[in-house]
Amino acid sequence: MKILDFLTETTNAGAADLFIVAGRPLSYKKGGKILWLNEERIMPEQSESLIREIYELADHRDINKFLHCGDDDFSFAVKGLSRYRVSTYMQRGSMAAVIRIITFDLPDPSALGIPPQIIGLGNLKKGLVLVTGPAGSGKSTTLACIINAINETQEKHIITLEDPLEFLHRHKKSIVSQREISSDTESYVAALRASLRQSPDVILLGEMRDFETMSIAMTAAETGHLVLSTLHTLGAANTIDRIIDVFPPNQQRQIAVQLSSVLQAVVSQQLIPASDQTGMHAAFEMMTATPAVRNMIRENKIPQIDGLVYSSSSENMFSMDNSLLSLYKSGRISKEDALTHAVNAEMLKRKLM
Repeated sequence: MKILDFLTETTNAGAADLFIVAGRPLSYKKGGKILWLNEERIMPEQSESLIREIYELADHRDINKFLHCGDDDFSFAVKGLSRYRVSTYMQRGSMAAVIRIITFDLPDPSALGIPPQIIGLGNLKKGLVLVTGPAGSGKSTTLACIINAINETQEKHIITLEDPLEFLHRHKKSIVSQREISSDTESYVAALRASLRQSPDVILLGEMRDFETMSIAMTAAETGHLVLSTLHTLGAANTIDRIIDVFPPNQQRQIAVQLSSVLQAVVSQQLIPASDQTGMHAAFEMMTATPAVRNMIRENKIPQIDGLVYSSSSENMFSMDNSLLSLYKSGRISKEDALTHAVNAEMLKRKLM
């Protein structure tokens, strides 16, 4: 079989990822479980053949970078089927790949369980909004939904900087300029600096990877732009600590003050297996930067922020554990999974009894 056959089969099956790894059958992930496409183990020469076909499908992308570095990331589309985000890598001397399946149609946030107040963050005029969580928790999907809501309702210039591009946005009320790192621009830092000269209203930064990117992003948020980005953290306090800790010690006080003024919200999310084993449900935490939160950041009382979020009853400030409790009470996730993903498992356990 050709790679296109496997892509068609897994896409139609509603899979999230396809795995090509020598020594085991072709596999895909669906509903948090890894399933086999068939029982035939693929050999290194077969995995190489399939991966070379992927590079041909991706507009004959140059495979030499992968052969030289041992890693590559890119995206491509198959007309009438889907978009795909590919990560190729070498393992045990053979070629391997993980292919994320991305639908052409932008997802419906209500169907995904994304609270409307999170989508409403796109109505902010300026500042920094962070969507955080572990890899594969749906951060890109949440950001795509926020961008789409802006695109449908506001006349803005939206610039997205991604590595690689995932969801494609048509121009609606807004102009959406989507730039892919390495193919459209040299780096996140170069693209972010350049974007400030391109009259943006909204900047989507795929990931804040280092202190230079973070510094420019905060300056952009400070100068009247809405900046949306992601971090691989969970919880508001962890996220704020992570940003400050990236900077040299002699800059951290200044950065805390700057962050306290530009930060608008931190959204954290996790994907939890459905109790009926049919898929995954998203659980969210949302912290909005109230005067009290800004003061805690300025005065280096960051650990107190999680307590503030946990005890809040505001619709714009709610904890991960409250989201898990709601999912459990509606029968969508099991008690065990709720406790496994809880921030304060002991406290949640008492509420579940």
